[in-house]
Amino acid sequence: MEFFTLTTDRLLLKGLSPKLIHEIFNTHSKAEVMQLMGLAEGDYLHYLEMHEKGMETHRISLFVFMLVEKTTNRPIGECGFHTWNTKHRRAELFYLLRNDADKQKGYMKEALPHVIEYGFAQLGLHRMAAFIDEANTPSLKLLKHFGFTKEGTMREDYFVDGKNEDSDCYALLNWEWENFASNHQ
Repeated sequence: MEFFTLTTDRLLLKGLSPKLIHEIFNTHSKAEVMQLMGLAEGDYLHYLEMHEKGMETHRISLFVFMLVEKTTNRPIGECGFHTWNTKHRRAELFYLLRNDADKQKGYMKEALPHVIEYGFAQLGLHRMAAFIDEANTPSLKLLKHFGFTKEGTMREDYFVDGKNEDSDCYALLNWEWENFASNHQ
């Protein structure tokens, strides 16, 4: 089993395709999976459900990067693409840091340009969207930093703590990313 890995100054971004996730669960114990992927019990159950119930159809898939801190080899979060529609060349970008102690240190700002570039260049995306709570100021700043444009609000789109909440939709097109990247080198 071998991860596809991108490298930044402080992080290793280890790629997890559905095939690799299946391989990990089919060849490792629960404890080994949790350690290898840096998962707490709830996160383990999430990936186990993905493994057991499937992660892709004939045209919808996902691609996840585990974020691993280089100096400690500690998994600190993940980012990547879900609802990746291969036919229409679009996906939803997601990102998370598992512990509050790792937030506000610039890890996502460091990881996302590599993930975004991978999505456009390697996965063949034309469009990526991100859905955030309007009160999530760090995510808003992050998306705006990389040139995402607000397209609107998805009313009662996200189910959290027993209620439906709105999500603001931000998107980035391949040509917008190319313009952004060429102006920020």
